[in-house]
Amino acid sequence: MADAFIHIPALRDRLIAPETSKARVTEAVLAQWDARVKALGGDADWRLADDVREASRQTVLQSFDQAADLWVFAYGSLMWDPAIHFAEVRRASLSGFKRCFNYQVLAGRGTPQAPGLVLSLVPANGVDCQGLAFRIARDAVETESVLLWRREMLRGGYTPSRHLLQTPQGECEGLVFVGNPTHASYCNDLTAEQTAEVIARAEGYLGPNRDYLLLLAAQLAALEIEDPYIADLHTRVLSRVSQADMPHKR
Repeated sequence: MADAFIHIPALRDRLIAPETSKARVTEAVLAQWDARVKALGGDADWRLADDVREASRQTVLQSFDQAADLWVFAYGSLMWDPAIHFAEVRRASLSGFKRCFNYQVLAGRGTPQAPGLVLSLVPANGVDCQGLAFRIARDAVETESVLLWRREMLRGGYTPSRHLLQTPQGECEGLVFVGNPTHASYCNDLTAEQTAEVIARAEGYLGPNRDYLLLLAAQLAALEIEDPYIADLHTRVLSRVSQADMPHKR
């Protein structure tokens, strides 16, 4: 079996294994999330119905070569917690988009009463978003994409689509979960200070919202990826938390 980390050996010990990931959303995990949201007073229809989510998956995947492996672009939490079994990982960039903390979450990194914020991708002329590309082997695409859709399309807040990715080993077409700013859970007018305040204080089933940002910043640094937006938020959030509140890899 080929080494999945052949292109980025240093990443081998910097990813949470799928078997231990809280973000690998099996049916049992999804049921637990439903119960938690209900206990916290959330609406019964807080997430997409299973059939709606599955229809999205089927439609999007039909645009890809059904006989080929599937590449998935990682720009946020997938960069340290992909929660999928993959055959290869590469450095990758996506042209015309940038990271933005503008998508409210009610469970993983927040609650219905105090939502957290996670990343989406927003259009940006002349900008390349640097991240990772994970290759899912063809025989694992069905199983792994179901789990991926439960995680990324839990509430329909993204627009999964096909985009060209640039990698040091050549171009590939990948699945990218781009922001859907028309979704009701998007906050598109927060200042940097307001964004930092939410991230510093919110917390959910997956842990403090700040861990999402701090772990991302650490992963970007390890990969020598510069993102001024993330660096600025990192500084602002650190000014609001104590050393005891720093994230620990789970």
